[in-house]
Amino acid sequence: MPLLHKGVAMAAGRLPKVVKPRAHAVLDYMVIGSCLLGGALFWRRNKRAALGSLVCAGAAALNVMLTDYPGGTHPVIPYKLHGQIDAGLAGLTASIPRLMDFADEPEARYFGAQALAETAITGLTNFDYYDEGGPRDVDED
Repeated sequence: MPLLHKGVAMAAGRLPKVVKPRAHAVLDYMVIGSCLLGGALFWRRNKRAALGSLVCAGAAALNVMLTDYPGGTHPVIPYKLHGQIDAGLAGLTASIPRLMDFADEPEARYFGAQALAETAITGLTNFDYYDEGGPRDVDED
């Protein structure tokens, strides 16, 4: 899976940055929802996977809430830093199965797929949008 993850990151990095802040916020909330759903679905059969998924949801939610963009509630960190944190969270998501010792169990595949999705979203997002003069107060989509 790490090779596939690296390939997605390289491909997304070369594609045009088409995801604007508002769309990125929606995608961020979808990632959070997916992690929460994973935590609920894994709860009965694999507590470690469930807790790992909930940790990912909490970390992503904290990143969203503290970012100065349409999805944020407490604008503390700049949008560009949000992107760097997103990249780190994708790595964390991919690492959870090994860190929590369930890498050989079926639930580990979910974390690999989730990390790929997060990497693709991050790679396709224009984190320089506001630096390039993009509007903050109007609907940019």
